[in-house]
Amino acid sequence: MKRGKFVRQFGWLLCLLSGFIRSEPFQCPPFERQVLPNGMVLILMEQHEVPLVSVSAVVKTGSVHDGEKHGLAFLTGQGLLLGTKNRCKIEIEESLDFIGAEYQVSVYKEETALSVSFMKTDEDLVLSLIADILMRPSFPADEFEKRKSRHLDELTNNKESPSRVIRAYFDQFMFGNHPYGNPVSGTEPDVGRITTDDVRAFYSKQYGPGNTVMAVAGDFKTDRIAKKIRHLFGEWKASGGPADAVPADIAEPEKPRVLFVNKSDAVETRFMIGGPGIPRNNPDYTGIQVINTILGGRFTSWLNDEMRINRGLTYGVRSYFSCFIRSGAFIISSFTPNATTEEALDVALEVYGRLHDQGPDEATLASARNYMSGQFPPRFETSEDLANLLTEMEVYGFDASFINDFQKQVSEIDTARAKKLIETYFPEDNFQIVVIGKGSEIRPLLDKYGSVTEKEITAHGF
Repeated sequence: MKRGKFVRQFGWLLCLLSGFIRSEPFQCPPFERQVLPNGMVLILMEQHEVPLVSVSAVVKTGSVHDGEKHGLAFLTGQGLLLGTKNRCKIEIEESLDFIGAEYQVSVYKEETALSVSFMKTDEDLVLSLIADILMRPSFPADEFEKRKSRHLDELTNNKESPSRVIRAYFDQFMFGNHPYGNPVSGTEPDVGRITTDDVRAFYSKQYGPGNTVMAVAGDFKTDRIAKKIRHLFGEWKASGGPADAVPADIAEPEKPRVLFVNKSDAVETRFMIGGPGIPRNNPDYTGIQVINTILGGRFTSWLNDEMRINRGLTYGVRSYFSCFIRSGAFIISSFTPNATTEEALDVALEVYGRLHDQGPDEATLASARNYMSGQFPPRFETSEDLANLLTEMEVYGFDASFINDFQKQVSEIDTARAKKLIETYFPEDNFQIVVIGKGSEIRPLLDKYGSVTEKEITAHGF
């Protein structure tokens, strides 16, 4: 086992055990926020329990900035690891693999994140690599074409598994022409015509220190590492970013609608039921999560009890709020055999209706409060968790009160407060439903849920 991996696993165990014995309410550890002269935000949190350091470097751009070529942000983000002006792809990979570092680039709707976790003794090497990757990517044509070709194969193969593509269909159906409807991974036609010139132009426009947040959490000294980062990133000039703002006008559904995606060989139906959601910085975010825990956020939720335990319609169902900077979506997601498609949809809507018709009683709320309180601290025990939290706070506009006031906000959710939250944030009508399944068996039953639009899963794009 690599030394980095061993220490990470051991550190995780220590942190987990500390979570079980904590008696005081969990508080956000202290951190320091700095703004470099070039505009880059640097957030530092010392954690000396284990000799690990985690870096989360986020550039505030994603698929919302794709423009007319869906997948452009994705390929640009993936291209960061293909080589720099100083190092080729193999040199980057061998350097990080040799020291047992864990690293990845993830692209989302509104952010592109480079994450690296490593042992404290490798601090100088990793920080120099991160600076090179972010500031000097070369996007070599040969490596880019190989990555693009592999991604086109992934897009095609994903359509054999509806679970991998249904969210992209839902977002496009829910948000329409708004940038939140852009599929993060792109579409086959658009990805096929993206060139190295396109990604270089996207990088030049969207990437820059004024559009970047770097959080470092772990075993280091703040003054020392801040000095190193300021030196490494001081030459990065504000040629790109901040990214274009996402439009604020997001139309809400005016009527119930169904998008049916035909997969003629499907043996099961996968579906999403949803409506308008919330931005991540909504002040009622914690209370909303308590209510959703009851509905579909844990194994003993109302949806799972009725659909899985009592009726055997599915092996899994959940509900959740997908939150962005300006808005979001509420979603119920599940799957069922073809023959029980109508029953599963009806039961999901029926159980959801209980929220508005009767709401949870005090005993149910007490159970949800206890569950939320117990599950919360372990989510932020590792340096990687904390680094990600710090960048999320900066990007999505919430602060440490999310951590520090969490227990208080949870404890305040009584039946009256729950009723208000449900009325305010959980959509009651005009549901947007996406169904992927076998048309010859389920097409006739969908009209009852709203006006139906049909597509073929084999078609290119969304």
